[in-house]
Parts: sequence; structure tokens; C-alpha cells
Amino acid sequence: MPSAIFQIDAFAARRFEGNPAAVTVMDAYPGDTTLQAHAAENNLSETAFLVRDGADYRLRWFTPQVEVPLCGHATLASAAVVMERLEPGRERVVFHTASGPLTVRRAASGPGAQCYVMDFPVRRCSSVEHAAGLAKALGVEPLEIAHDGFNYVARLADEAQLRALAPDMATIAALKGAAGVIVTAVGTEPYDIVSRYFAPAKGISEDPVTGGAHCSLAHFWSQRLGRSELRAWQASKRGGEMRVRLRGDRVELEGSCVFYSQGELC
Repeated sequence: MPSAIFQIDAFAARRFEGNPAAVTVMDAYPGDTTLQAHAAENNLSETAFLVRDGADYRLRWFTPQVEVPLCGHATLASAAVVMERLEPGRERVVFHTASGPLTVRRAASGPGAQCYVMDFPVRRCSSVEHAAGLAKALGVEPLEIAHDGFNYVARLADEAQLRALAPDMATIAALKGAAGVIVTAVGTEPYDIVSRYFAPAKGISEDPVTGGAHCSLAHFWSQRLGRSELRAWQASKRGGEMRVRLRGDRVELEGSCVFYSQGELC
């Protein structure tokens, strides 16, 4: 039976911005090799696979090369598919994932786009004295380095330095002990913080907008700015924004989605 597939620009108020994700709706999961092949064929930073589970849904995420334990923008896109296409008017959905149950609820609409709030686990950051090869990979010396259990987090001097980065992707891919590198700095109005995310080892040279990274940045910047609510901008070529709220051991990520295309897998 054909599976419906959607492509959505997540963390975007209009098309061609934010982070594009594919969302495929299936009756049951085929083998992992098949799921990975679909993700490679889509060649987007993430493809989400949805299977209905009672009133909820099971959700898995694949880059073109690997399955990942958490993905923000493809979860946001999946929520849009459920609440705007599969069950129009639904206000809340729970996804069962490798990172536990993730709840997404409908929020106020922005101009031309529907907003949603995701409830994700926090990724706590621990300071690192030295990360071999990181400064060489970035081409700049970070002011400080942390690790969130998955990625290095590198704080830079300012937004201009962050935007000018042209990292050595081969060196980043070869870094020990991290799947990727989150670079971040204090933002300029109207944003509190800015960031970029590089994960060539996962098949993503630079991710346009990364919800998972902000599960770390919420904790990282709350300790430095003394604030639990932040307006964030990810300064990739496409760019995208979200509102970030630290709630104890959870993080709320709020953003909008725009549908780009829909069809069927043959």
C-alpha cells in the first residue's frame, strides 16, 4: 500500500527558509535497511517515519547516513502532518521515540504559518578544558567549550565571528567523542542567542535549524545569562528561529512550519 510523504520547511514562517524535513506515514515499519534507503533517497538532513499507535504515534528519524536518537525539526514537521493533514484540528499529539514520549501542542499562529510547542528532554552541558582538533576544525579559538553528551558546544566571541566561520568538515567529522559541533554566541536584537550546527559524520555538513542543539543551548545559556526563556536564531544559509524555554529537566521549543509538497511513495 502506498505511503504518504510530505516535505515541510520547519522552523520557518515561509517556504525556502528553515530546515526541510520529509515525513513518511506508514502502516508499519519495514526493516531498518529500507528506512535508511528511503532517507538516503530523500537526501534531506532528516526523514521522519510515522506509524500510528492507538491515539499516539511512533516516530523515528534518519539522516541520509544514520538513525538518530532525537530530531527537533522533523518532530515539528511530523506534528504539522498529524494536526494539519491526518487529523485536522487536533490540538496535541504524543510521539513515542528513542528519546521517550515527546508531546507537541498547537500554539498561536504566526503570519502565514502555524506554530507548535514541543516538549523535549534537556541536554545538560559540562565544561571541557580541551577538545583536541576543535579549534583547528573551526579556524578560531572558542572562548569556552562544553559537551552535552552528544556534541561539543563551542562559545565564540560574537555573532560576527560565528557567521564568518568556514569550518574544515573533514576535521570536524574526525573529532573524537562527539557526533557534531554546536557553535554559539550572544545574539543581536531581537535574538538572545545565535548558533550553527555542523555534523558531517552524520551526513550533515551544516544543519539549517536544529531543535536538538537547542535542548543543549537552553541549559548552556541559562547558566550564563540567568534566563530560562530565550529567542534563538540559527544562522545557517537558510536560517530559522525558535523560542526556547527551560523547564527543569525539560525544554520547550516553539516554532512554525510551512508545507512544501506532498505525494506518495511508489
